[in-house]
Amino acid sequence: MHYTYVLKCVDSNSKRVIFYVGVTDNLQKRIKEHQSENTKTTKSFDIIELVYYEACLNKTDAYVREKQLKTGFGRGYIRRRISNYLKGKRE
Repeated sequence: MHYTYVLKCVDSNSKRVIFYVGVTDNLQKRIKEHQSENTKTTKSFDIIELVYYEACLNKTDAYVREKQLKTGFGRGYIRRRISNYLKGKRE
């Protein structure tokens, strides 16, 4: 399986929040790499949590989906898809 995943990354000092989109064939290992600051793109964030993922049988399909989720429409899709999760975090 190949996974397209979304991480919510928070920098507590600057209050910066981003959604990071990536692809992997080992989801648990990749999340641990992000959380242990072994990944250049997310090492400046102190809180990193998996908020969404999709599984694909084909590697190319997973990369196509990653590209889709990185667009404006894709980011909107993510926010709509996890809207209840985001509301729960604000309450």
